Amino acid sequence: MDSRIWIDVLVFLIAGASFPMVNVAVSRLLRRDWREPSKLTTYETGIRPYGDARVRYSIHYYIFALIFLVFDVEVVFLYPWAVRFRELVQAGPFAFIEMALFIVMLGVGLIYAWKKKVLRWV
Repeated sequence: MDSRIWIDVLVFLIAGASFPMVNVAVSRLLRRDWREPSKLTTYETGIRPYGDARVRYSIHYYIFALIFLVFDVEVVFLYPWAVRFRELVQAGPFAFIEMALFIVMLGVGLIYAWKKKVLRWV
């Protein structure tokens, strides 16, 4: 192998590792360092905070959000398959069967969440 390739790789590794560090150092040098008490509070709106910042939320909101993320990510997996559906079907039944199993597993997860009453917004 040619040693010039490894020199290029080394240069890119050094540049990639040093770029964030150099940016942080330069921003620290150029920033204003004002230590005002209003800047150290929780909110910078000028309104004094009251009460405890740790408010309890129902666990249903978190579970609902997690289920939304799971199904949202699954749509990302379905999109490329749907775009190339004709080519995949012409190539053979393997891609269709694989995606059918994938959709069935999603359906089972949705039915499970429905039966556990997770999708009810309380």
